[in-house]
Amino acid sequence: MTVMTSYPPGTFCWVDLATSDLIDARAFYAELFGWEFDERPVTPGMTYTVCRHGDFELCALHELGPDALGKHIPPHWASHISVSDADGTATLAVELGATLLSPPHDVGDAGRLAVIRDPTGGIVGLWQPGKHVGATLVNEPGAPCWHELQTHDAAGAEAFYTRLFGWQASHSDAGDVPYTEFVNGDHAAGGMLQLQPEWGLIPPHWLAYFAVADCDETAGLAAELGGSVCVEPRDIPGVGRFCVLQDRQGAAFAVISLLHPD
Repeated sequence: MTVMTSYPPGTFCWVDLATSDLIDARAFYAELFGWEFDERPVTPGMTYTVCRHGDFELCALHELGPDALGKHIPPHWASHISVSDADGTATLAVELGATLLSPPHDVGDAGRLAVIRDPTGGIVGLWQPGKHVGATLVNEPGAPCWHELQTHDAAGAEAFYTRLFGWQASHSDAGDVPYTEFVNGDHAAGGMLQLQPEWGLIPPHWLAYFAVADCDETAGLAAELGGSVCVEPRDIPGVGRFCVLQDRQGAAFAVISLLHPD
């Protein structure tokens, strides 16, 4: 069991779902992952739903607001990276070519948040922790375990993220598509692959992965619950077996049964 009490800067720490139907999304993920929920009012009319496994916080759900719906922003999972200084990191990101979508702001006493779009189009949150460090359990069934950038410009994204966070990039040609693994200090930070034309019109995005005990079983259950299987279960040699799913509102995420969870 990988319990987290803090995250080194430059490490993915949290993921949350912005959905068009919070009640239905809760029902879907409760059945799929066995999550329990804590409702936390944030502002009048907005509730932040924290997803739990026992005493551990895993991720969260919230409803898309009228402004987002008016801009036709679809339901999506959003990944967040822990930083020591949200203001300074956001400023550097803009200097490196990113777009600041949400300026740094306090989220109560939980922490300070900024949201950027990288120069290749991927959107990610910058989280300076206060009382909330992020997920307190990772790499266990139902918990987040990996984050992967899918982009049309892998070289440009590599240049951006290695300068922004000091990540090192490791390249592999073992699979069907060349893969980049970002390393933060001594630990893997996330992955990246180049979107291929034959995959269709997929916008650049960070894809969140959740660990599961059985990838095939989870894919079958997601389909039974009214979700979609976008990428059928397949093996990643030496890593595990994964697939890409969509929930009933269309938000994409991946699940993986890891060979070596730690």
